[in-house]
Amino acid sequence: MIPVGPDAAHVGQTMLNCIDNSGATVVECIANVRMKRHARIGDRIVVVVQKSRNLGEVGPGAGPGSVNAAKVRRGDIRHAIVVRTAKKVQRKDGMVVKFDDNACALIGKNGEPMGTRINGVVGSELRDKKWSKILSLASMHV
Repeated sequence: MIPVGPDAAHVGQTMLNCIDNSGATVVECIANVRMKRHARIGDRIVVVVQKSRNLGEVGPGAGPGSVNAAKVRRGDIRHAIVVRTAKKVQRKDGMVVKFDDNACALIGKNGEPMGTRINGVVGSELRDKKWSKILSLASMHV
């Protein structure tokens, strides 16, 4: 669970790893869309990009066609889907799942993922929340 809302404002907002290839590496959660509780796997949140990857290759041999521009920059406000939480989650079959970090994947206004790949493991709870597109982009889900 990721604390958001008035309770989180006193402690500081939660930093999450961005595990897609949209250009962001670390984002800060500022709001939970449509809910006043902690964000869980599959919830839609509003984030601010804190760190982003390099905007493109620079150097010899890097022509105009080889520049891979990032889709997001530092300070951008975007929507994201929580794909991993450090808080334990109990599933209906009794299994308890806990990840090492909090992570998300950025999505656009239409609900489509901004990245074309998701690096790392994502939670299977995304299937119950109808985010199967993110599951198909991920290399592995638990």
